[in-house]
Amino acid sequence: MNLIIQAVHDIPAAYLDRLAGLATATRVEQTAAHAYRLCETKPHDAIATFCHDHQLDYAFVRPGQRLADFGLVVMDMDSTLISIECIDEIADMQGLKPQVAEITEAAMRGEIDFAESLRRRVALLEGLAESALQRVYDERLQLNPGAETMLAALKQHGIKTLLVSGGFVFFTERLKQRLGLDYAHANVLEIVGGKLTGNVLGDIVDAQAKAEWLVKTRNELGLLPEQAIAIGDGANDLKMMAQAGVSIAYHAKPVVRSQASYAFNFVGLDGLVNLFA
Repeated sequence: MNLIIQAVHDIPAAYLDRLAGLATATRVEQTAAHAYRLCETKPHDAIATFCHDHQLDYAFVRPGQRLADFGLVVMDMDSTLISIECIDEIADMQGLKPQVAEITEAAMRGEIDFAESLRRRVALLEGLAESALQRVYDERLQLNPGAETMLAALKQHGIKTLLVSGGFVFFTERLKQRLGLDYAHANVLEIVGGKLTGNVLGDIVDAQAKAEWLVKTRNELGLLPEQAIAIGDGANDLKMMAQAGVSIAYHAKPVVRSQASYAFNFVGLDGLVNLFA
């Protein structure tokens, strides 16, 4: 296996030498400004601790595996493609962010059923003006670091993109248009007379629905499971990630990091490109 080491900062040669020694690498190749490939390596228990202590992300990747080998990348939205939890920011317009954020965190850790948590959070938004959604999009929504670099590389290789979210269509559709994503699915907020009713329309996009959308899209594209990549950060993403050949925990909760193929704890979404360079 090759050991991919990447960071958001320059990586001192001494760090690379240490890791090469631990992993008995035959050579070290630089693949990007802050990314290196250590070739023909073996796992060592000390690698994880060393990388964590020095803010490095690491991954053992099969030699010869390249981004072009994949055909579909499926992404969560909140705190994955974008830096915020939209519902928390909407709640802030009501002065209810702490109450809603607490439920959000519990759901992401897997302590509360997602559908239940969503209904409880949305109920708190009853009476909020629809214009608050646009304010959140305009004033607070930002892409996570490396998102545009990653998406450009995916388009270059003809890889399809699916944004599937336990959040809201209001945001996923705008991001789909803005970023040129191929597919997007999310929940629909009920709005009557220009105000949120506190209800969600239709079936809730929960963990199972996310997994089903991945499988449905992958099958429609005629892809094998190993040709799909899933990226998420919370417990609600685990079923989806389990359906992909490669799963990436992006700045994720411990329960997600422990079950993912790879974890990005420090680098941005462009780390995906460096994994398979």
